[in-house]
Amino acid sequence: MDRFYITTAIDYANGDPHLGHAFEKIGADVIARYRRMCGDRVHFLIGMDEHGQKVASEAADRGIEPQALVDDIAERFQAMWRRLSISNDQFIRTTEASHRAGVTALIEAIFRNSPEDFYEKEYEGWYCVGCESFKQDSEIIQGKCILHPTRTLQWVAERNWFFRLSAYTDRLRKLISDTDFLGPKSRRNEMLALLDQGLEDISASRSRFTWGVPFPRPSSTGETQTTYVWFDALPNYLTATGYPNAGFDERWPADLHVVGKDITRFHSIIWPAMLMAAGLELPRHVWAHGFVLLAGDRFSKSAGVRLDLNEAIDRFGPDAFRYFLLREVPFDGDGNFSWERFEERYNAELANAFGNLASRTISMIDRYRGGTVPSGRDETIDAADAADLAAYHTHMSGESGYLLHEALKALWRTVARANEFVDRQAPWKLAADETRSEELDRTLGSLVRQLTRQTAHIAPFMPQRAQDLWERLGAPGNVADHSFDEAGAFDPTGWRVTKGEPLFPKEQK
Repeated sequence: MDRFYITTAIDYANGDPHLGHAFEKIGADVIARYRRMCGDRVHFLIGMDEHGQKVASEAADRGIEPQALVDDIAERFQAMWRRLSISNDQFIRTTEASHRAGVTALIEAIFRNSPEDFYEKEYEGWYCVGCESFKQDSEIIQGKCILHPTRTLQWVAERNWFFRLSAYTDRLRKLISDTDFLGPKSRRNEMLALLDQGLEDISASRSRFTWGVPFPRPSSTGETQTTYVWFDALPNYLTATGYPNAGFDERWPADLHVVGKDITRFHSIIWPAMLMAAGLELPRHVWAHGFVLLAGDRFSKSAGVRLDLNEAIDRFGPDAFRYFLLREVPFDGDGNFSWERFEERYNAELANAFGNLASRTISMIDRYRGGTVPSGRDETIDAADAADLAAYHTHMSGESGYLLHEALKALWRTVARANEFVDRQAPWKLAADETRSEELDRTLGSLVRQLTRQTAHIAPFMPQRAQDLWERLGAPGNVADHSFDEAGAFDPTGWRVTKGEPLFPKEQK
């Protein structure tokens, strides 16, 4: 059994979860559930980034302590992930004592292993509180940060500890250009272009606020500073393993970081450079997905582009919402959310195609075979499905990148094939002719075999609906407890089906 350690970006604690957060968590959850059904020993980490100037300012505006603010926000995020069936094994918060200790240990490891990489420097520049980072001229348009156009940039002048990021340019270029460390290809090209422009050293500490992990070394003037928020946040993937305690390397390095494209630089350049400086292993892969847009605009609290996440889930339920996001929005680029497309895909693909296939197959077995699945299979159908399911696994496994939308497209080709098979075979006609009883058995048995395979492969995307259908088919145990190979090899002969309410009921107008 292989281990698979997967993470998402930790969410910043200054507001409620939004559609962009949900897209990332659902996508990573699908990958984690998929790897479990492949037989891997998965550890899935998510969490909250709870330090920094932005949190301190928000708490001050509300007249409460920062810890009270982040406690409240963390609970709201966790409640949302429970509602969306996010199967994380761990939820880390950067205010935890173990994380603070791990960050301190990592910085000290850099001081020991690469003593020239931290140095003091007077610095001044434009700082975006929204990004919690200094901005270069290329990242500023009309005096505003590209990602936070409603925020006013702050001119900051401080003497801080700096990290010698520029010293890692060549190693980072080799890492990104010569390996599959970073995907998709568009993000890889962006980072190589950034490296070609030359890297600037970055601030590792701040002196103007205290809500964060104390930087472990005082300045030359004796001033105690606070660890820069990204030097605090990025190590969460490492500190979650118990670093620096013995045994942390039983999980580290991470196999996959799933992050948004706006923080690709932090995860594919700054984070590996920090680990190189500390003499630690690098994560194996970083996958930077795109944005979910609303009418072409990125969801943003500061820009006022928002959609009520609970309202979107309420529309057709958590599983349908999970399916729609990953079917509609490519996991390697940007995509739009619209109510019209949500309704179209729900009706066409879930209610009419998959839901109706399951309903009429179960109903015909109940009507024509007393609820017991007959023996029978169609090898031509099996072979055609096998080709599409192979494509599904290619897109899910990371072999060609994590193209979850393409995996669903391949799976839905098997759904279309099954519906065409029903129409072609017309079991209702076969049932009316006693001489064609064996053909009816072959048709119904084959359909249940298809549904069994489809249910197993849809389980990472729609875990609740998949388990519901699994039980209605009379299949054994929990669908998520079976490997894909096991599910594909099941002989459903003799299973007892159960009719029920539609898996995906039509919306009442």
